[in-house]
Amino acid sequence: MRIVGLTGGIASGKSTVSNLFKTHGIPVVDADLVARDVLKKGTGGWKKVVSAFGEDILRPDGEVDRPKLGQIVFSNPEKRQLLNRLLAPYISSGIFWEMLKLWMKGFKVIVLDVPLLFEAKMDKWTKPIIVVWVDPETQVQRLMLRDRTSEDDAQNRINAQMSLDLKRTRADIVIDNTGSLEDLKEQFQNVLFEVTKPLTWTEFGLSRQGAASVLVSIIVGVLIFRKVYSTGSL
Repeated sequence: MRIVGLTGGIASGKSTVSNLFKTHGIPVVDADLVARDVLKKGTGGWKKVVSAFGEDILRPDGEVDRPKLGQIVFSNPEKRQLLNRLLAPYISSGIFWEMLKLWMKGFKVIVLDVPLLFEAKMDKWTKPIIVVWVDPETQVQRLMLRDRTSEDDAQNRINAQMSLDLKRTRADIVIDNTGSLEDLKEQFQNVLFEVTKPLTWTEFGLSRQGAASVLVSIIVGVLIFRKVYSTGSL
């Protein structure tokens, strides 16, 4: 199985690329969606976060007020690191189970959409790594427009993440999303061609089909060995 790493930065257009993969029939494991699940009321992640940050971060219905929690952690690096440490085990476990379900269904290529791909050191499990990049000025303007926030607030949220310039140096494929949506779609076609190439032998061996082939080969080998051994011992 080929596990494609997809990352970027806030307001870089990563989610748009993720959706393009989905529309072309390639399953995506979205770490943000997994993170939402592990923060649902009553879960282990919810209990850890409420214990650490207090009940002030809860909405009237008991669910975590994500925008409020976001304001707290984006303005405080120590609290942001604390939140990441608390949720990392639950998110990693959730991602693993989502990938396992796709493996069981026989998918040969999946996309792992993780904003903190490098920070969480999950890049070592993915190949190729795709970074959706925009220049800093475009990123600030898009974030301000999207979230109707001030320039200072937008810049603080961007600064809380690893820079896109650094991420692009560690990428196998860089998608430059400073242009139009049509420009992005045109680049995506080239990316799609790359990630859907035939699997390498190693990737095939990690797929369900590859595992089945290995199992069949072992069974056939055992049967042949038993037959030869039985004939030779007569």
